[in-house]
Amino acid sequence: MKPTHTWILIADGARARVLQNDGPGKGLQALEGRVWHGDHAATHELMTDRTGRAFSPAGPARSAIEPHSDPHRQLKRNFVQRLADALADGSRDRAYDRLILVAAPSALGDLRAALSPEVRAKVVAEVPKDLTNTPDAAVAEHLKDVLAV
Repeated sequence: MKPTHTWILIADGARARVLQNDGPGKGLQALEGRVWHGDHAATHELMTDRTGRAFSPAGPARSAIEPHSDPHRQLKRNFVQRLADALADGSRDRAYDRLILVAAPSALGDLRAALSPEVRAKVVAEVPKDLTNTPDAAVAEHLKDVLAV
């Protein structure tokens, strides 16, 4: 009988890695080539330092114009989209049968929105925690409610 491969994606808005579990008692193994790092750019590198100015339609007053988007948030969404694309590639290649998402709450929300329907169908659990700085050996303790490691 073929073992069931479960991928555990551990992510936040700028870092991610995939661990794999091949069944109860098999532990977690880090997958080579399944580590991603996003951009951490300073605000001054993403946009101008000063907000724009606009004239009031009634008189000589001027006021600042707030940007319509947060460039840091957009960087995180772009990173999460890269992760979703990598998960879709893994699904097409039949590299995993089940998927567990472990991510910071805002990244988890972005991931849900970015996942394709075929990948979403493989998600068996979501853990809203940021474990990107947690060593691989300690991750199993955080997954005891959703996976028999």
